[in-house]
Amino acid sequence: MGSIFPGPTPPYTNPAIEPQFYSPRQRFISNLTLGTTTIVTTSQDQEFVVSQLVRLLIPSTSGSIELNQVQGYVINVISPREVEVQINSSLGVSVFISNPTARQQPQIIPIGDISSGIIYSGVNVMTSTNIPGSFINIS
Repeated sequence: MGSIFPGPTPPYTNPAIEPQFYSPRQRFISNLTLGTTTIVTTSQDQEFVVSQLVRLLIPSTSGSIELNQVQGYVINVISPREVEVQINSSLGVSVFISNPTARQQPQIIPIGDISSGIIYSGVNVMTSTNIPGSFINIS
């Protein structure tokens, strides 16, 4: 008697993609300490780790507009709400203005990491990864 193999899993049995299933998440910025590296203080505990690539999104009403869309690696996790990012903001960057009631809030968002590992591309085996936008699925 032959084996019975189930068919493909129907899409309705898979959970929907929800932001809370992925770590780290974007966080709102409550303060920036400018310098040769930039210290980002968030309004909630953050989950970033050393070597995480992040991007700052700074609306014009928050000052420090020169840092809008700037990317950098997390080089130190100071506290649950503070990370040090490898972004030089010591020259030519205006002062950050905290305004928690503003329509647009400044954000720090994860966009990738420099983890190492092995990926199989179908042809070659690569011994390192650099996958912008990679996250940890915690669902």
